[in-house]
Amino acid sequence: MLQIAVCGKPNVGKSSFFNSATASSVEMANYPFTTIDANKAVAHVIKDCPCKELGVTCNPHNSICIDGKRLLPIELIDVAGLVPGAHEGKGLGNKFLDELMQAKVFIHVIDASGSTDLEGNPVDPGSHDPLDDLDFLENEIVMWMYGILSKNWVRLIRKVGAEHLDIAKVLFDQLSGTGIAIEDIIEAKRNIEPDYNKWEEEDLIELTRNKEKYPNVIPTSAESEIALVKASEAGLISYVSGDNHFEILKADELNDNQKKALDYIQTNILDKYGSTGVQDALNYGIFELLDNIVVYPVQDENKYTDQKGNVLPDGILLKNGSNPRELAYLVHTDIGDNFMHAVDARSKMRIASDYELKDGDIISIITRG
Repeated sequence: MLQIAVCGKPNVGKSSFFNSATASSVEMANYPFTTIDANKAVAHVIKDCPCKELGVTCNPHNSICIDGKRLLPIELIDVAGLVPGAHEGKGLGNKFLDELMQAKVFIHVIDASGSTDLEGNPVDPGSHDPLDDLDFLENEIVMWMYGILSKNWVRLIRKVGAEHLDIAKVLFDQLSGTGIAIEDIIEAKRNIEPDYNKWEEEDLIELTRNKEKYPNVIPTSAESEIALVKASEAGLISYVSGDNHFEILKADELNDNQKKALDYIQTNILDKYGSTGVQDALNYGIFELLDNIVVYPVQDENKYTDQKGNVLPDGILLKNGSNPRELAYLVHTDIGDNFMHAVDARSKMRIASDYELKDGDIISIITRG
């Protein structure tokens, strides 16, 4: 299951975001290090389900469909807060960074009001620049990775020379636990001294530095999301995460304060920003940053069903540009091993094994035997 880490300094609302995205009950309090161990729970990303287009009622197995919206599970990790010097072990630094690197995407929660300092202590609103938190997190991650490389640098250089290996492959193996791809290392090498024997401290730091400077900031209101989710679970309103509106179902069961709160959320959050932002952040991480698509494997391309007759049973998250054979292996190793060809269930046409799957494709996989 794909993982997203919710990170940032202490006391900025990470656990509130986590709760709103997973509907779980993680302790929330206004002091640093409320979260000691990483909390993990299932959240969802959302895509339009083909069921409405096809005029069928789906029977999801690995996901949920609500009024034509397919909710696909991912794992969310709420890790301990990061403080300056974390890469040197300060606070819960090493624990934080080890847990953080389990994820493919980070959601960096920032206190936009500027009412917490770099260590998460309360200060007067506006007295701390939230932009400082951006560079601070990146620097801690960069220096942590630099520490991993510098500690083993002499051994790594000897290994490259003795075994005639490519330096990028050796670095990739050393950093394999961080989620770094070998393509990232190859790209980073182009910007520094080509002879790795001459690399110094600044070259190693440059190698590990993330060049992308936060291209997308999503305003979020976790408290609004929690309120709407709980009201929906209670049957008081109809609401799907990410929507820009909700429908009141039981107005007579709402007291005046609840009505005022819902009106405030609609007017000041949903109308102003288009959503609470929580679902937008999850979707952006999986579909934009990781460039994933959703494909629906079926056995019967005519009825869009699996062998048990379930309609559109599974939505599979996979990398954009993947082919049918790769989809087959994601469904099951045996299906991948026995893959013959695939059929586009919409057109009923056979597709090539190197066909690039598209978002929303419904694919029947044909196997040997």
